[in-house]
Amino acid sequence: MEEIAFADIDGLNASASDDWSDWGPEVEVTQEMVNGFADLTGDHQWIHVDVERATAGPFGGPIAHGFLTLSLLPSLNKAGNVRITGQQNVVNYGADGLRFLAPVPVGSCLHARNRVREARQHKKGTLVATQVAIHVVGNEVPSVLYDALVLYQG
Repeated sequence: MEEIAFADIDGLNASASDDWSDWGPEVEVTQEMVNGFADLTGDHQWIHVDVERATAGPFGGPIAHGFLTLSLLPSLNKAGNVRITGQQNVVNYGADGLRFLAPVPVGSCLHARNRVREARQHKKGTLVATQVAIHVVGNEVPSVLYDALVLYQG
């Protein structure tokens, strides 16, 4: 994995690519996770928490909340083509895009991969745009496609 200093905007932009990184670690989505997320957020929609009804529903069983899937990124996004170094602080700056493209059935395993899209100077550091794809293992279509913005500060 290539190491690039957070302030090296030219180096970060040179690493931008349409090629995806290797897959990160796998995480299983359990009904307990889904129920806990529902309790935390107040989103108890039957498609997530009512196993019997969801089994007779359109997906053949309960599915994870889209935002639960997104919230697993810190566990899933451990791989990459670039390791950014030298920063004192890293801040989630937001998103340029977020799509929920395919359901995540409870009991499935997820993994993710990413790619650097662009780096640019920001008044408070270096803003790096990456794209992350979260897939159910074995599925070609990602469940989540997230265009993330991260601010690296020295």
